[in-house]
Amino acid sequence: MGPTSSAPAGARIAPAVLRGVLREVPTAVTVVTAATRLGPAGLTVGSFVSVSLRPPLVGVFIDEKSTSWREMRTAPTFAVNVLAGDQQELCARFASSGTDKFAGLSYGTSPSGNPLLPGAAAWLDCRIEDVRRLGDHDFVLARVAALGTASAGSSIVFHRGTLRAIP
Repeated sequence: MGPTSSAPAGARIAPAVLRGVLREVPTAVTVVTAATRLGPAGLTVGSFVSVSLRPPLVGVFIDEKSTSWREMRTAPTFAVNVLAGDQQELCARFASSGTDKFAGLSYGTSPSGNPLLPGAAAWLDCRIEDVRRLGDHDFVLARVAALGTASAGSSIVFHRGTLRAIP
């Protein structure tokens, strides 16, 4: 049986159709945090990628409508917090807008001074190399300056509209 298609080749692909197909691709769930002039800021990011091992580069795609990103993009560094399997509440907290996402949350700091979330499976401290608008997202290319892992039993992925813990 061959592949099925929701849109014929060459047709304009509707965002809802693309979203429906991309639901089949599991994605890592991270929270990107930064120390800004207004205090700690952060947002949930579902599009985090490894770009290069030499030099150590990663990338994140951030929605242009993100109010947290407006302030964070003025900081030269940020941290990527890879969420552990039991951190769905943190994922939801940092995906919300209009709230103090750090209220009542104890957190550490990276070597560059960015917030590190407690219990994260891993973290990367990054320096922004480039920011480019690609469609309705900013692609942020960053050099990894420091990193670490915790002894988390699992991480979170987003698949078919649901957060799932994976070993």
